[in-house]
Amino acid sequence: MVKVTSVPARTDAPTHRGSSGRGAAALTIGSSMSVSPISGVLFLLLAAGAARAGGPSGDKGLTTYAIATHGQPALPADFSRLPYADPQAVKGGRLALAYQGTCDSLNPYNLSAGSTAQGLIGNVFQSLMLRSLDEPFTLYGLIARSIETDDARSYVAFHLDPRARFSDGVPVTAADVLFTFDLLKKKGRPQQRDAFDRVKRAEALDLMTVRFDLSGLDSEMPLTLAMMPVLPKHQTDVEHFDAPTLKPPVGTGPYVIADVQPGERLILRRNPDYWAEDLPVQRGLFNFDEIEIDYYRDADSSFEAFKAGLYDFRQETDAGRWISSYDFPAVRDGRTIKESLPYGLPKGMEGFAFNTRRSIFADIRVREALGLMFDFEWINANFYGGLYRRSRSFFDDSELASAGRPADIGQRALLAPFPGVVRDDILEGRWEPPVTDGSGRDRTMARRALALLGEAGYAIKDGALVERASGRPFAFEILVQDHTQERLSLIFADSLRRLGVDVTVRLVDEVQYQRRRQKFDFDMLIAAWIASPSPGYEQRFLWGSQSADQEGSYNLTGARSPAIDAMIAAMVAAKTHEEFVDAVRAYDRVLLSGFYIVPLFYTREQWIAYSDKLARPKYIPLFGVTIDNWWQKQP
Repeated sequence: MVKVTSVPARTDAPTHRGSSGRGAAALTIGSSMSVSPISGVLFLLLAAGAARAGGPSGDKGLTTYAIATHGQPALPADFSRLPYADPQAVKGGRLALAYQGTCDSLNPYNLSAGSTAQGLIGNVFQSLMLRSLDEPFTLYGLIARSIETDDARSYVAFHLDPRARFSDGVPVTAADVLFTFDLLKKKGRPQQRDAFDRVKRAEALDLMTVRFDLSGLDSEMPLTLAMMPVLPKHQTDVEHFDAPTLKPPVGTGPYVIADVQPGERLILRRNPDYWAEDLPVQRGLFNFDEIEIDYYRDADSSFEAFKAGLYDFRQETDAGRWISSYDFPAVRDGRTIKESLPYGLPKGMEGFAFNTRRSIFADIRVREALGLMFDFEWINANFYGGLYRRSRSFFDDSELASAGRPADIGQRALLAPFPGVVRDDILEGRWEPPVTDGSGRDRTMARRALALLGEAGYAIKDGALVERASGRPFAFEILVQDHTQERLSLIFADSLRRLGVDVTVRLVDEVQYQRRRQKFDFDMLIAAWIASPSPGYEQRFLWGSQSADQEGSYNLTGARSPAIDAMIAAMVAAKTHEEFVDAVRAYDRVLLSGFYIVPLFYTREQWIAYSDKLARPKYIPLFGVTIDNWWQKQP
């Protein structure tokens, strides 16, 4: 019998999660590659036990062990561990993981990071402060044992832990923090360069204290800086920093690189001298002595490797595979455990992304028309066992979603300078993605789509959709990176051909896919915008006008909208939770009105399968399952 366990959410959970703040959304390209979160707006914690101190230049700031957005962190100053970590977790053993894709670099902080080895951030590199996975957005001290800022956010100072060490034993100092800041400002990823350019001044006040002077207009900047890694000044090749490298880096994290085989394997080994092992924010985490990460070119080969027992933990993202392919011997006899686990995050948006830099997708009516032809009802019933829900917001299943909610006075005030940008049905909360008759050939949707295409200047001639003015056929390519995406795209393409659209689905390998994605060399692809309860400034790199032509950015659709830019600014500037929610909902309405993507679907659960040799805490954090708190039962 297949062993399927449904675990109730929040077992033994604390009674509240502290701040209702905001922070990051990560973007996933396709089904496997993800981008690390970038922070959102922070408001300083007025924490119990925090010491009031004057700033280095006479500012009256607050020095504290943690920083949150609104309200106070869930954990007190004397907390002993994070709520999702088990201090009794057994240390030792080996964990085998797998990622889809490849790797040709060990530097995740430059523009070449699209093919950087997964598993470095958090394991090898760590930041000044650690984000709790059980609160919307709260950071606790790590390399920086405390943070200081004022109400105006005119500065932020980090007081380093004198015990902090790099993996080679060299102490971490303020000089390393400033070195990292300057390096990432000049040669880091676009979002890092943009953020750090907004710092007015950076200086070391002493060996263990670094201060950044800010404009006071961007209240999320303290968090952005707190999430910065610390790189060793004595071991970093500045001249070649922006190039791929396979030289094992020196970091501050619990692991060092033991071996790397480009494109195939990465082995991490516990650093026996890891300086922060006994800190409350690390207690019960990073329990394995060795982590092996293998890379697979596609989802099918990765799954076959899991069935063969070549790695220990897998998170499934394909409902079809989940319901039909997990009846293999190891599951039947209990050696592999299968679980469905609920999680509390907003459900982001996955969809077919239009590259609006292409002239054929410049007209909103064209984008809406093509989206009408995606038959979710038929696909969900025939391929996914009805497990999915149709996405109708970029923040589904949360208070941030605009769907089903009419815009209130605050949202209408934010949108007033941009008349007509948000459609009436979206403004009033009446809009829903199209619902078909489930036949796979809904004529009503085809008629609606052809009407919109006709308004946009297209007509069917000899069975082909053509532009009336030029006679040019309507043709484009969907770029995909695995067979799961290919199958879904072929179904969509078949529906579009009913309109006379000439659609080609092109499957390429991971290297070519990432190269074309970074250069925006595609017409359409499938992408996922992973939402958090705390979107903020990072949205500029997903949807902001300034990132539309920035090579390597994640503004995949090429969106250029003053209304989008203004809503992002409103999120960052919000002073209360109510203002923040209004800004995010207004932002959601603007994105939906642009029809930049064809919405796909989501599930309310995480699907995982793992070796029975592994154990995990019963408590599931807000952000869902994290392998960082697992351990091996008998190392």
